[in-house]
Amino acid sequence: MKQKSALQPVWIPLALAVAVVVGVFFGSRFPSNNKVAENDRKLNAILNLIAQDYVDTTNLHDLIEMSIPEILSNLDPHTSYFSAEELKAATDDLNGSFSGIGISFVLMNDTIGVVEVIPGGPSEKVGLMAGDRIVMIDDSTATGEKITNGAVMKRLRGAKGSKVKLGVMRQNSKKMLTFTITRGDIPVNSVDAYYLLDNITGYIKVNQFGRHTYDEFITAMASLREEGAERYILDLRGNGGGFMEMAVLMVNEFLPADQPIVFTRGRYERDNSEVWSDGNGSFQDAEVAVLIDEFSASASEIMAGALQDNDRGLIVGCRSFGKGLVQKEFPLPDSSALRLTTARYYTPSGRCIQKDYKAGMLDYEKELFDRYLNGELYSRDSMKIDKDQMFTTMYGRTVYGGGGIVPDIFVARDTSGITEYYIEAANAGLLQRYAFNYCDRHRTALNKLDDYQQFLATAPSDDEMLSEFADFASRNGITPRWYYINQSRDVIITNLKALIARDIFGNKAFYPIINRNDKTIMAALKALNQHKAAYPISE
Repeated sequence: MKQKSALQPVWIPLALAVAVVVGVFFGSRFPSNNKVAENDRKLNAILNLIAQDYVDTTNLHDLIEMSIPEILSNLDPHTSYFSAEELKAATDDLNGSFSGIGISFVLMNDTIGVVEVIPGGPSEKVGLMAGDRIVMIDDSTATGEKITNGAVMKRLRGAKGSKVKLGVMRQNSKKMLTFTITRGDIPVNSVDAYYLLDNITGYIKVNQFGRHTYDEFITAMASLREEGAERYILDLRGNGGGFMEMAVLMVNEFLPADQPIVFTRGRYERDNSEVWSDGNGSFQDAEVAVLIDEFSASASEIMAGALQDNDRGLIVGCRSFGKGLVQKEFPLPDSSALRLTTARYYTPSGRCIQKDYKAGMLDYEKELFDRYLNGELYSRDSMKIDKDQMFTTMYGRTVYGGGGIVPDIFVARDTSGITEYYIEAANAGLLQRYAFNYCDRHRTALNKLDDYQQFLATAPSDDEMLSEFADFASRNGITPRWYYINQSRDVIITNLKALIARDIFGNKAFYPIINRNDKTIMAALKALNQHKAAYPISE
């Protein structure tokens, strides 16, 4: 790809907690800045006075660490400080493996909020969900002003095979839910699954943009093409981002030469960059649709925006998160690091998709919840669109900036079959527990199967499985209410079969089953059929 200036490595923070680097660092790094030097002297004078004359003995290191969030909270939501321990954990998430419970979290209003439950990890297996609030860890309170990211990670991560007990509050449950999780190796593959949806349509689920995502992506694309794929659906729902370079490489696969992919603009010329396609992509003639939702952020949004603005792909789903800030990492002497926002991302049409954060962190953090309250996920007419930020794609379509990627095709959140009974059973983790118990009881027979299709062919009838699950749930405290059970029949059976198949064969078996009635995928397929051989897209 043609790059007019190289992009810096970009990370999506695992948490919104942030910190500050003391003036001595900046004073040594930028000695010509008189204001920085003056502030450096002032800060050091204050710290020295505290160390020498304060009435009680103090730990200056701890004092600085505790003061960090207050200082950086006046900048933006994504400037982040990582202690040495936090930085290692963040690096592990994108580069390697670790032992823990398998979640990404954020500290919101002094509470641990679950942002993502890593597919195939220990937390997902017991029923923990994105949006949960962790309020207890091993019978100790896990809330309050003194809670930090490092402290949380230290308590959640641990030796493989060890257990941790979590108390969780969930939006649709009045009582605290309890989960005992056995720590294990956390899978770090970026591509969860890929398979043919039909004879010519390949499906690829990408959960993050890690160091090896492009390699995994190309392997998946090539494999699907060998199987007959002529067009592709890329599922970026729930993908919070990661290395921007991986998204750029993936977009490049679909574009002819000299097409814009992403721009950055910062305070200084050194932070400005432009990235263009090089024409060496292997899938320039393949039709593509990208699935997004409100948890698709950062690199996911840049990929979707680049394809949309070049009229190269259809974007399907609901409005994305709205994270368009560039963080540059500054290593610090104690092996900690500051990821400082130095620029903004712009899509090829000139859009900055960063949502507003001027109202403060509290409003920023609850913006996604406000979308639920405003009905945005259920009605396109309720979608927040800034009509003052209108832009034009390469072939003249109107797109909007100022708060995420607005999809070409909106798909409302599917609530069919979601009854009180289903919610109660799902909240208690009973779907996962039933699946594990089923596999344990039938392990010998299941291990003889070649693939998930054999499992589906030999599984009990839907009526038998539903009845058995209702009995299992009843033994675990949920009264069978058959009016609601029958309403939730399809969603219960689909989830149970998908979970059982995953326990046997992994994610490669989970997604083909769970996606069978996925309305967003069906909408993408319909759109691709309607736009067949119509690239560039026209309206």
